[in-house]
Amino acid sequence: MRLLVLVASVRETRVGRAVGDWVVAAAGAHAPHPDAGALDIDLVDLRELRLPLHDEPHHPKLGNYVGEPAKRWSARVAAADAVIFVMPEYNHSFSAPLKNAIDYLHAEWAGKPVGIVSYGGLSGGTRAVVALQPVMVNLGMRCLSTNVEIAWVSEHVADGVFAATERHDRALAALLGDLLAERGEGRSLSR
Repeated sequence: MRLLVLVASVRETRVGRAVGDWVVAAAGAHAPHPDAGALDIDLVDLRELRLPLHDEPHHPKLGNYVGEPAKRWSARVAAADAVIFVMPEYNHSFSAPLKNAIDYLHAEWAGKPVGIVSYGGLSGGTRAVVALQPVMVNLGMRCLSTNVEIAWVSEHVADGVFAATERHDRALAALLGDLLAERGEGRSLSR
């Protein structure tokens, strides 16, 4: 099973990469579902991916990508069996780089189970999750009800490392279990 972990913040002073690294480490250590097979993790950091503002000449529904960034991005998402968005809450919504990355593609998202690790201040990114859900539903993603919300995230990051609480670890283990169970329940995650 190929898991795409997408870090959706590109700011210089972000904590998203620290949270993303925690997700990747936990996923790598997570005991797979008996029927899920090996877990292959693809970490996509939008800061490093550097997708230009969506500039493809054709509608994404056509899958007729012209630019190399779109072609490479399409291949990575298409290869994934499941996705975890690691995302901040900006102004009661999700980040513009995440919206741009999603909007580049169309069919590649369909049918993929998606979990969310959100973070922010008091709300822990809850409002960003709520804002993202209609976008995911419209593209045919299978939104898991199990998500991880990290309130006051900056209090948990020191020297670029996210120090999860026991509650964070339990929530992430539940999310990973739900993603891996998708295959165990007989639903094929590959396209």
